[in-house]
Amino acid sequence: MPRAPFPELSSSVRLKYVKLGYQYLVNNFVAFLLIPVMIAVSLVLVRRGPDEIMALWHSLQLDLTQVLFSVFLFVFVAAVYFVSRPRPVYLVDYACFKPPTTCRVPFATFMEHAWLINWDEKSVQFQTRILERSGLGEETCLPPANHYIPPIPTMEASRAEAQLVIFSAIDDLLKKTGLRPKNIDILVVNCSLFSPTPSLSAMIINKYELRSNIRSFNLSGMGCSAGLISIDLARDLLQVHPSSNALVISTEIITPNLYTGNQRSMLLPNCLFRMGAAAILLSNRRRDARRAKYRLLHLVRTHKGADDRAYRCVYQEEDAEGHTGISLSKDLMVIAGKALKSNITTIGPLVLPMSEQLLFFLTLVGRKLINHKWKPYIPDFKMAFEHFCIHAGGRAVIDELQNNLQLTAEHVEASRMTLHRFGNTSSSSLWYELSYIESKGRMRRGHRVWQIGFGSGFKCNSAVWKCLRTVETLVDGPWTDCINRYPVDIPDVVKL
Repeated sequence: MPRAPFPELSSSVRLKYVKLGYQYLVNNFVAFLLIPVMIAVSLVLVRRGPDEIMALWHSLQLDLTQVLFSVFLFVFVAAVYFVSRPRPVYLVDYACFKPPTTCRVPFATFMEHAWLINWDEKSVQFQTRILERSGLGEETCLPPANHYIPPIPTMEASRAEAQLVIFSAIDDLLKKTGLRPKNIDILVVNCSLFSPTPSLSAMIINKYELRSNIRSFNLSGMGCSAGLISIDLARDLLQVHPSSNALVISTEIITPNLYTGNQRSMLLPNCLFRMGAAAILLSNRRRDARRAKYRLLHLVRTHKGADDRAYRCVYQEEDAEGHTGISLSKDLMVIAGKALKSNITTIGPLVLPMSEQLLFFLTLVGRKLINHKWKPYIPDFKMAFEHFCIHAGGRAVIDELQNNLQLTAEHVEASRMTLHRFGNTSSSSLWYELSYIESKGRMRRGHRVWQIGFGSGFKCNSAVWKCLRTVETLVDGPWTDCINRYPVDIPDVVKL
C-alpha cells in the first residue's frame, strides 16, 4: 500500500494551527479591540502633561450637586444589581448508595432466574443476547426481593428497598457534611415508578425527625432524567428562600417493577436497570462556598411530550396477558437524538466560546442561503467542558452521544464504567459517574462538568457545574473498593 504523501500531513497540521489561531482571535476579540484604544488614550494623556489634564478637569465645572447625584446613581444601580441577581446555588457534597455484595447478580444468576421465572425459551434467549451486548458487568445488583423465586414484588418489600437505598445515601451524606437533620430546610425526592402513600419524602421526614415547617416535595413518573428536574426545583426554591439548604434524593425502586411476561420491548428494562440512589446537598449560603465542591451555572430542560411518538417511546402499560411493564420503543434513539439537539441548541450559546458559536452560525446561514447540502457544523463542546456525565441508560445511548458530540473514549469513560459496575441506576446514574471522575483524581478547580439525562415523556435535561476546589481522591464512596481496577475493557459481545 503506497505511503500517503507528506504534504497532506503538513496541510493538516497547518489547518490545525489555523483553527487554533482563529479560536484565539475570536474568543479574545474584545481584548484585541480595547488594547489599542487604551494605548492611544494613554499616549494622548502622557503628551498633554499634568497641567493640561488639570485644566481639562476644571473646565468640566462639576459642582457638588452633580458629584453627589453621580455617586447616588452609581450606588443605586449597584444596589439594584446585587439585589436582583440570582442567588448562587452550591453543591456542598453528595453521596451514592453502595449495594451490599449479597445483592450481586452475575450473568449466570440472572439467566438462571429468568429461566425459572419464565419458561419461554425465546424470551430467555432474547434476554441473553441483550445482556451479552449491554455493557453491564458481573457486579451489578438487584434488590433482595428479586432474588427470590418467584420474586416478591410486595409493598412491604418495595418499602424495604426504598429504606435501604435512601437511608444509606442520606446517612453517608450527613456524615460527610456534618449536617444535622433538623437544619434541613428543603427536601426534594424523585422516584419514577414507586409512589406509595405516605410518600417517600414523608418516610424520610419520619425517619430523621425533620422540622415540621420543612418544604418537602415528592416527584414521580418523570423517568431517568428526574434527577436534574429535582435539582431545578431545588434551585428555584433556593432563589426565593434566602440562607437555606436543600436535600435532593434521586432513586428508582426496582422491586415492584420486574416484568414477568414475554413481550420483548418490555424485557429490556429487566436486563438494564439495577438498584441505586444518590443524596445531594445544595445551599445558597455564601459561607458554604468555601467548603462546597461545585456551583450550578446552568440547567436546561427540554420536553418533547407534544409529539405522540416521543410521548409513547417509554411507556408503562400491560401486555396482552395482563403483565405490567415498561415498553421501550424502537424509535427511542431517534427521539433521544432530536431531544438532545433541541437541548444543546439552548445550552450552546450559554457555554460555548464565541469562536464555536460563530462557526455554527455561519454554517447555518450557508446551509439556508447557499447550499442546503452543506454538512452541518457540530460545535466542539470539548472546548466548553472538561468532563461529561452522560446518563448510563445503556451502551447504545452512550455510543450515540459519543458519536454525535465527537467525544473521545476518555470523555465517556465515567459513563461506560458506571454502566459496567452499577448498571442503569436511573436518575442517580449521573452522580455515580461524577463520583468516578473524583475517585480517579481528575477533578480540578475551575473544571466544568456537563450532566446529560434522558427520561420518559420524552425529556432531555442537562446541568452545568463548575468545580470550586480541587477534589482530593475519595477515601469512601461507591467506587472505593474497585476504582483501581477501572477502566476495564468492555468487549462488544460477552458470550454467555
